[in-house]
Amino acid sequence: MYLGIDIGTSGVKAVLMDEAGAVVEIATAALSVSRPHDLWSEQDPADWWAATNSAVSDLDLKKRHAVKAVGLSGQMHGATLLGNDDKALRPAILWNDGRSADQCAALERDVPDLGQITGNRAMPGFTAPKLQWVRENEPGIFAQIKTVLLPKDYVRLRMTGERASDMSDSAGTLWMDVGKRNWSDVMLEATALDRSHMPKLYEGNEITGHLRAELAEAWGMARVPVVAGGGDNAAGAVGVGVVRPGDAFISLGTSGVLFLANGGYTPNPAGGVHSFCHALPGRWHQMSVILSAASCVDWAVRLCGLPDAGTLFGAIEARGAPASTEVFLPYLSGERTPHNDPNAKGVLFGLTHESDAAAIGQAVLEGVAFAFRDGMDALTDSGAHIDSITVIGGGAKSYYWGKILSSVLGRPLIYRDGGEVGPAYGAARLAQLADTGSAIETICAAPPILHVEEPDDRLGELYAERMPKFRSLYQNLKTSF
Repeated sequence: MYLGIDIGTSGVKAVLMDEAGAVVEIATAALSVSRPHDLWSEQDPADWWAATNSAVSDLDLKKRHAVKAVGLSGQMHGATLLGNDDKALRPAILWNDGRSADQCAALERDVPDLGQITGNRAMPGFTAPKLQWVRENEPGIFAQIKTVLLPKDYVRLRMTGERASDMSDSAGTLWMDVGKRNWSDVMLEATALDRSHMPKLYEGNEITGHLRAELAEAWGMARVPVVAGGGDNAAGAVGVGVVRPGDAFISLGTSGVLFLANGGYTPNPAGGVHSFCHALPGRWHQMSVILSAASCVDWAVRLCGLPDAGTLFGAIEARGAPASTEVFLPYLSGERTPHNDPNAKGVLFGLTHESDAAAIGQAVLEGVAFAFRDGMDALTDSGAHIDSITVIGGGAKSYYWGKILSSVLGRPLIYRDGGEVGPAYGAARLAQLADTGSAIETICAAPPILHVEEPDDRLGELYAERMPKFRSLYQNLKTSF
């Protein structure tokens, strides 16, 4: 048995997987986000640890006894600042925090080669500019920093006592030379840090330590190895077999990601495309990111006063028609690809007396799909080649949304067994790789196909006509944001 733990934004998920790769049990524990000021997004690291213990404890005890190794995945970019006692100095600043735009501009000015070194533009979501913000605005806290960890790696520290991270997650800090798969002294110096502040780097399928004795006893396990794991998207890719160049997936989680596996390092920061290390040795990936995807559905549920997302999807599917005049810009947390604009705002445009909950919900699903099209175009405009696209994440439960996405993108979408389980399953696979030493192609095979959603030609033509309006709304409102 193998345990995968994903430290997400809205909750922690623990997944038990057997030796054959079947998901045996899943447990979750909810998390909340604090937004004390405009553009801010924070969480208390202690909440990650409490939620991890809760999720693991909810798994069947007898099955926990059989666990051979643990893998970790988690939300990327979060700045967890620890002092000499390894306690958090302040709440962690999350991936969707937009306060550090000025610091991003300064980093790009001070390090002209930043894009080539890191494979990315400096964006407020990344970790390094967050530290610059702390340095400039909370100097007393900055002076006390001993270690900077990403969210899942803080949980690892609590599990093992080791300060360690994997290549894929650390590639999202802006402190790594992504091509060399090592920390960049140039980037660390630019933020008044050095390697002593950083965890040791491992490939995703390498062992970073073992469960502390008291925790192993509390969890009902032996002192099993804890594997490096991956950032949530790279781990999700491992889970659905997106490991060969040209394989891609769309993740419909809190944020939205179009992830493309690469065999080499091919940065294209100018297009707002991210280039990171994969969670597997000698492999990289590119991705476009929209900061709000399935979270837009949750927002629409609250806006319309509905009890849950299932009710909204039921109303949308019963309506069964494209939006008429309504257009939605899904920039509720700002946007990355292609705009790199933390000040972008969500917009619901074209409302009439007939705009009921179903019509608004339809526009929300279409708006997220249009944003994904922007991201796909940013990838392909840089010369990337996409062979196939798998769908993962909570939004993968809706084939109706899949039809919209497929028609907007003009590509078939593949739904696979366990696709909704996501990064925690990939983390369990990485744990199995470390434990068994099996070939990557054996453990990381693509799961069975459940469904293929083909584009609807009629819808595709309609959405192609509407795409220019979607794009023009952002351009026309940009200065107003």
